[in-house]
Amino acid sequence: MTRKTWISAGVAAIALSASFVAAQDAPESLLPPGFDDPEPSPTPIPAAPAAPRAPVPGQPQVPEVPTVQPIPGVGDPLRDLSQFDFSSIPTLEELEEMSPDDLDDLLGLSPSYDIPPAARRAMTRVGLVDSDEGGFPHGSLARQSPALIRAVLDGLDGPVVSRWGHILLRRALASRMEAPEGLNAVEFAALRVKALNGLSEYAASRSMLQDIDTGNWDATLVDAGLEAYIATTDLIGTCPVVRLRGSEREDPQWRMLGAICNSYAGESVLGGRQLDRALRDEIAPSIDVLLAQRLAGAAGRGRRAVDVEWEGVDAINPWRFAIANAVGEEIPEAFRADVKPYYERVWAATPTVSLQQRAIGADRAAREGIFSSQAAIDLYSQVYANENIIGQAADRATLLREAYVADTAAERVSAMQSIWENEDFPDYGRLVLTAYAAARIPATPDLVEHAPILISSMLTAGLDRDAAAWSQTVQQGSDAWALIAVGRDAVGRIEPREAIDSFIDDDSSADYRRSQFLLAGLAGLERIAPSDLSDFASRTEADLTRESRWSRAITQAAEVNNAALVALLAGLGMQGEGWDRMTPRHLYYIVSALHRVGLNAEARMIAAEAIARV
Repeated sequence: MTRKTWISAGVAAIALSASFVAAQDAPESLLPPGFDDPEPSPTPIPAAPAAPRAPVPGQPQVPEVPTVQPIPGVGDPLRDLSQFDFSSIPTLEELEEMSPDDLDDLLGLSPSYDIPPAARRAMTRVGLVDSDEGGFPHGSLARQSPALIRAVLDGLDGPVVSRWGHILLRRALASRMEAPEGLNAVEFAALRVKALNGLSEYAASRSMLQDIDTGNWDATLVDAGLEAYIATTDLIGTCPVVRLRGSEREDPQWRMLGAICNSYAGESVLGGRQLDRALRDEIAPSIDVLLAQRLAGAAGRGRRAVDVEWEGVDAINPWRFAIANAVGEEIPEAFRADVKPYYERVWAATPTVSLQQRAIGADRAAREGIFSSQAAIDLYSQVYANENIIGQAADRATLLREAYVADTAAERVSAMQSIWENEDFPDYGRLVLTAYAAARIPATPDLVEHAPILISSMLTAGLDRDAAAWSQTVQQGSDAWALIAVGRDAVGRIEPREAIDSFIDDDSSADYRRSQFLLAGLAGLERIAPSDLSDFASRTEADLTRESRWSRAITQAAEVNNAALVALLAGLGMQGEGWDRMTPRHLYYIVSALHRVGLNAEARMIAAEAIARV
């Protein structure tokens, strides 16, 4: 028997007992006669009138006590309580541990919504970027197959190989759009939030969650929401949904969040007791509960000293990382020295992390598209302005300044070379960092040997016009020429056969991989003659036109000019950790579809990135 059942039964039994006692010794009414009498029935029930009693002279008149008619099937109310199971009644200790919200839930009084009706937001359109702000049109997916959209979004469960593909996919997922007909709006939102988490775009996920009333969240949205809030070190941001849906989960993390939220809701004593009990019951490793106590103890007047001991802890996890940074607890160096990519991505955007750590994470964030070039520059500007910072981050910040203000172009290029560390195989994130500095280098013959990496750096930030300024300086068929050939805005231009032939001749990559990517980019942008494409594809053994279910889907989406669906399918086709996962055939279909639906800039940047990163 559930708690609600025994409470309802108990209330009924108590009510019956009260009536039973009242029938034996009813008090005399103090109200005037007739004041508390019920209204007469409009259709009185026929019955034989009772013979009036003759008053006895000398005796006071005593009002008659009405007889309580027993409920059919119920005998003695006190005896009938034996049919109920009271084993699920909370103990006094359990009742003391309960918050007012828990008691409301126990009694069936918990609201299903925490926002007044007039302030609730519709689920008609959910997202961050409106169509007039650069987002995709509201109805882009409204008439698409719900099964297709569900399958595509569910498949977006990790990073994509292309920086520009990441940027495009983030924009598509964050656009304010209507759900496809036949797909629940909450599920549509949950799938997009989950996909953003897979891209490590936790700030965008959190912002989208904040656009949805917590009363509308389903279990999937709750899971994705907790992941996003923890990754952004915003554990208090989980409190609205944790307190609204408090009894729906019993996992350790949820229980600790409930105690933290109770503390920040003014119930610090209760929250402290709950965490003390969690530590005593060992619902989680002690380090996790101690960190939760530290965060809960910072609320209100419930402050107390909590010693956090890292001895015996063998690993860092998102929970420990988030709370430690939220309360200013330093994570041991051993855990910061060798971490998974997750932490590097989160470091870059966590303001409570030291600037040195953020600089380490910035390389990956910039390389993958989480950080823009401007965001990376801003971070290193803060490093440069802080005189107390020493080490590699400070040295790199100084070099970045030299890349802008050195007296000669050669000196500025030299500073950038030191940032890249290896001009032949540079970290792509460092190219993002130097993009605007590279655009300030004049296109002169004496610097032409650096043209390929300078152009690659410019195109990471979309500076295609600055890159095209080198077109008259670089040699036809060179690496720099190939980047310009696919990167510049030149609709309808057909690249000369001789230049393509020369590039293939000089290609030293395994199996002509760079040449295959060049052909895929030129073909997708319609910048190569069909006869030349056939000849060169045969020469390099490039298979660009073989079809699959995915290629047919993205081609059909392009045929009906649905840019949002093309962007999602392009992201699906670029899933992976590195460019070794990308094939020339996938690149061709992606570039071609983007080009056909008007996303020409993204198509060109992805094609150039493929050549630069192979």
